Amino acid sequence: MSTDIDVLVLGGAGVDTIVHVPELPLPFADSHMIRPGIKTRAGQSGDFVALGLTALGLRAHHLDMIGDDHEGDLVRALHRDRGVPLTAVPQPAGTKRAVNLVGPDGRRLSLYDATRSGESDRFPEATVRELAAASRHAHVVITQPCAHALPLLREAGVTLSTDLHDWDGVDPYHEPFALAADVVFLSTTALADTERTMREIAARGRARIVVATAGAEGAYLLTDDAVTHVPAVDPPAPVVDSNGAGDAFASAFLLGWLNGEDPQRCARYGSVAGAHACTVPSTRTEAIGRSELLARAAESESAALALAAPEEDSSPVTP
Repeated sequence: MSTDIDVLVLGGAGVDTIVHVPELPLPFADSHMIRPGIKTRAGQSGDFVALGLTALGLRAHHLDMIGDDHEGDLVRALHRDRGVPLTAVPQPAGTKRAVNLVGPDGRRLSLYDATRSGESDRFPEATVRELAAASRHAHVVITQPCAHALPLLREAGVTLSTDLHDWDGVDPYHEPFALAADVVFLSTTALADTERTMREIAARGRARIVVATAGAEGAYLLTDDAVTHVPAVDPPAPVVDSNGAGDAFASAFLLGWLNGEDPQRCARYGSVAGAHACTVPSTRTEAIGRSELLARAAESESAALALAAPEEDSSPVTP
């Protein structure tokens, strides 16, 4: 069956205000002088995934609830300027927004405005069905109202992926996403036992692949009932911000997965894209392109094979 969309991205459209702070946690003070300044720009998890997929040559389409406000105008302009189709369902509460405190080492603390969504939020069923019917795959962000769309997506027969971000393995909010997806991404940040959580996701749900990203320590890949470590890739430039690294990882992984590549190679793609994202300032929304990704992944793979190869014995041969 022919499709017009490679990846339908649901949720995660919004605006971030970036505040560079002298350190994290931020010391208590009456005031702080912020340099290089404070900037508001469009781009949250779903936006970053959609932009990343598009930069890699995949046909992405983004669906979310967006307000008739300044933040919504920024989101619509971002998609228009980057050539990413956007279906914007009206959100009376306003467009999602957050404040990101970014430290000198690139770490961040995100403060999300919880008033911009509610339990009653829903995507129109007809819209979800129509877009899903035209898609090969759907990537579902864990924002409202995406959980309610999961059954519709499953009925449509598309494969699903999701990113649980810093799930602790316990919070029930994340469970519908974790158990419905074929490919699950999450961070090790809040996990007490990474492998146990990964195996529980696979045992209880539909996941064929579970990937736990661990920042500079690389990532862990569960596939075919085996957990393997995927080494991190050295960033091509100094690390300035970790915002969007997980979304870049997911986008590049999906590029390989949708092309039928080995999960280990998909994870290497993800590591390369994630490392690249850490070199992009949080005030920008640039994603790695396909040719650069493939070239860096090939270099990384060659280097790994060279390290794994046994050294030649240069000692003299005794007759």
